[in-house]
Amino acid sequence: MKINILNKRILKIFQNNGLNKKHAKICADALINAELVGAYGHGLSRLKMYCDRIKKKVINPKPKIKVKKISQSISHIDADNSIGFVSADLAIKTAIKHAQKTGIGMVAVKRSGHYGLSGYYAEQAVKKNLITMIYTNAPPAVAPHGALKSLFGTNPICFGTPTGSKVPFILDTSISMINRGKIRVAASQNKKIPEGVALDKFGRPTIDAKKALEGVQLPIASFRGSGLAWMVDILSGVLTGGNHSGKVKDPFDDFSGPQNIGHLFITFKTNLFVKDFNKRIKENIKTIKKLPKIKGVKEIVYPGQNKYKRFIMNSKKDIEISEIIKKDLEILLTQNYAFK
Repeated sequence: MKINILNKRILKIFQNNGLNKKHAKICADALINAELVGAYGHGLSRLKMYCDRIKKKVINPKPKIKVKKISQSISHIDADNSIGFVSADLAIKTAIKHAQKTGIGMVAVKRSGHYGLSGYYAEQAVKKNLITMIYTNAPPAVAPHGALKSLFGTNPICFGTPTGSKVPFILDTSISMINRGKIRVAASQNKKIPEGVALDKFGRPTIDAKKALEGVQLPIASFRGSGLAWMVDILSGVLTGGNHSGKVKDPFDDFSGPQNIGHLFITFKTNLFVKDFNKRIKENIKTIKKLPKIKGVKEIVYPGQNKYKRFIMNSKKDIEISEIIKKDLEILLTQNYAFK
């Protein structure tokens, strides 16, 4: 399907569900971006879920978002249970303004929801020649080291920096061996997942995606990954006023109330400590790329390079949509749950 046509349909679906045009566009653009960079677990596969949560009144389509300015560099946002895209968009834009004015910006968000790809927001800061770090927690999926029960989310960690070229350095990674969106996509398509990424509900290794969703995901780097997940839970949950300690609700299965996800956005200027950052980052990347390569490796790539290439390539062609998602789109376009 052509990108502009798909964007208009998603826009209409969100407006049918009570979002104003500005907020609907923020959501549509974020979902399209996920498809273009190949992050399908954060794209159209989640559209029905967002609409279901609005229908069940656990996402507020008409939020009264409050921004509390704590200092010239710091703000705290109460998202009023808005869809995550809207609160995250406001948060990164606020953090950018703070950094441009004072050199550094920090914005905490509470009472938010799933916002898609952290890297999408990081790119906005990097385009303004800022370095950024972004943290958010998520529903229980990963067992703390030594535990059989999941408690931490996949808890993404994101870092972005200008590179002195048009291709930004964007490290957007979860602390789990595989992100939960990929497991959900695999389960919906009856596909297997890689070995060593999940356990079933009895604590046994599994490659069955459905059994993995019932069990636990494994953290990267064993106890070190568990520690990183804990850190993100503190920074984005405990610190912000959001849910933490396994209390974030699963967006697909738990409609008992809002998710109350917390986010933390940090941005700062590249010239805070050195005036020749662009020269130094170019030297850093060039040095690493010139290292001897192992057999079969053509290029040492930095985080974000491959996603950038996919985005450019996919932007030139139609977006492929599965039959399941086509059916979802058709149904959602005929429904109207607008809140008056």
